Amino acid sequence: MYCASFIWEPGTYDAEFHRLNGLIAAVAQSSSGFLGSDSWQSPDGTRRCANYYWSDLETLKAFSIHPTHHEAKQQYARWYRGYQIVISEVIRSYGDGNLPHITGAVGREMPESK
Repeated sequence: MYCASFIWEPGTYDAEFHRLNGLIAAVAQSSSGFLGSDSWQSPDGTRRCANYYWSDLETLKAFSIHPTHHEAKQQYARWYRGYQIVISEVIRSYGDGNLPHITGAVGREMPESK
C-alpha cells in the first residue's frame, strides 16, 4: 500500500477549482487501485493535508498523469500558496482498535514497550 500525502497552504478557491477538484476526486475513486483518503488541517486552517491511499505505484502514477489532474496542476498557483507531495509506502498500521482506518489491516501491530 502506498500513500500520497498532498500538503498545502490554501489560497482563494473559485468555481474552476471546485469543478476540477470534483472531477479529480471522481477519477481517483474510479481507479481500481484507489483505497480511500483522509485529511486534516492545522488548528488555524493555514496548512492542510489530504492522504490518498493506493494499492500499487502503477495506479498512483496513472492518477498523477491523468489529463484532468494535469490540468489542475498547471493552475495550482491560482488556488494554493504552496504545496508539497510526499509519496510513502505504508509498512505498518496499528492502534487500539477503536478508530477504524483505511490502513487498518497493513502489517502487524508493534510490540508493547517494556
